[in-house]
Amino acid sequence: MSICSFSQSKIDAFLKPSDSLNVSRRNAVIISEVTLGTLTLVGLDQLWYADFPRSKFHTINDADEWLQMDKLGHTFSAYQLGKVGADALKWSGVGNKDQLIYGATLGFTFLTAVEVLDGYSAEWGFSWSDMAANALGTGLYVGQELLWEEQRIVMKYSFHQTGYAAQRPDKLGDGFLEEMLKDYNGQTYWLSANVSSFVKSSKLPVWLNVAIGYGADGMLTGKNERVNNLLITQNRQRQYYLSLDVDLSKIKTNSRLLRSLFDVFNTIKVPFPTLEFNDKNGFKFHYVYF
Repeated sequence: MSICSFSQSKIDAFLKPSDSLNVSRRNAVIISEVTLGTLTLVGLDQLWYADFPRSKFHTINDADEWLQMDKLGHTFSAYQLGKVGADALKWSGVGNKDQLIYGATLGFTFLTAVEVLDGYSAEWGFSWSDMAANALGTGLYVGQELLWEEQRIVMKYSFHQTGYAAQRPDKLGDGFLEEMLKDYNGQTYWLSANVSSFVKSSKLPVWLNVAIGYGADGMLTGKNERVNNLLITQNRQRQYYLSLDVDLSKIKTNSRLLRSLFDVFNTIKVPFPTLEFNDKNGFKFHYVYF
């Protein structure tokens, strides 16, 4: 028992943010981010983009595809990567200003590099609407830090499998993990607002959130198009959701290990009864929606 307690104390001490600039921690964060980012980009270039024809740098306008679900994916990624970058610098004892300048922009910087790779691929292209979505995600994080010095509204993600991936596994994924990334029909992106951060009341749990979500359904392609000389017609629809949620970062615990785990899982919307509205069938109630 004493060995476990000692080990737990060491872990908590390691995870505790530094009260002042810790140069060794800061350097470790910078080296780790640069190394991981570089290896990821090189891996994408060699293992992904190498399977498709190269081209001169070019741009595309894909703002009207996938009912903008891919854009929300960019926004979510930029927000979450920016939060990771800022939290890592906070752990190093870096000041608030530098956390936002050099940490919260991590997602935007990395996704810009990916977008440049897209620009040299004949299969895709550099998308200004993707860049706008990346900037929106970064702005959502930075704006709240400047306004409230906390994240009162967290961007979250949820996913459920659909039958569309089996019809086009090359585009929508083959297997659960691929489908989580590729099947926009099963993805929902949420803005989850912590109630107690806006309404001070001792009667409400501090972890209670209200979440609004956006999803889409009926999509086999980015838009109505021909596949193998056949016109793919789809019953495409937008879906809007209202639900409750849990802000795991508000759950009180003395364990910094648990806080760190809560922070990781706080990217995912907790299943709750949910009210849906879609532009085809109106309102629909889900006893549990994920």
